Amino acid sequence: MNRTSLGALAGTFVFLAAAFGILTWRFYGSFPPIPAAGAVTVWLLVAVVVVLILLVRRADIGLDRTQLDPITVARMMIVGKASAWTGAVLGGLYSGVATYVIPQAGILAAAQDEAPVVLAAALGSLALSVAGVVLERHCEAPPPLDGQTVS
Repeated sequence: MNRTSLGALAGTFVFLAAAFGILTWRFYGSFPPIPAAGAVTVWLLVAVVVVLILLVRRADIGLDRTQLDPITVARMMIVGKASAWTGAVLGGLYSGVATYVIPQAGILAAAQDEAPVVLAAALGSLALSVAGVVLERHCEAPPPLDGQTVS
C-alpha cells in the first residue's frame, strides 16, 4: 500500500474549497441550515483516530497475545488513510462555505448563526486529516535491513 500523498490531499482540499466557495456564494440562500451535528461528528472521529494512534504507538506488533495483531494494524492503517481523505474532503467543503459565511456574519443572521459551526467543522476536518496521516505513518512497517529478505 502506498503512502497517502500530502500533495493530493492538499489539492483535493483546495479544489473542493474553491468549488464549494463558488457554489456557496451563488446559492447560499437556497441552502438548508448547517447542523452542528456535522462538526461534533468530525471531532468525535478525530478523538477515535487519536486513540488509535496512541494504541499503535505503545503496543508491540506481533502474534503473541500481549501484542497487537499485524492484521489489526493494517486495518488501522486503512482507517488512517480514510480519515486523511475524509478530512481533506470535508475540510474543503466547510472551508468553501466559510469563505461566504465569515464575511457575511455581520450582515446575515443565518451566516452569523452558522459561522461557529462552519469554523469548528473546518478545523475538525483539518485535524482529522492530520490525525489520519499520522496514524497511517505509525502503522507502517520498517523497511528490511540490507541483505535481509522479505518473506
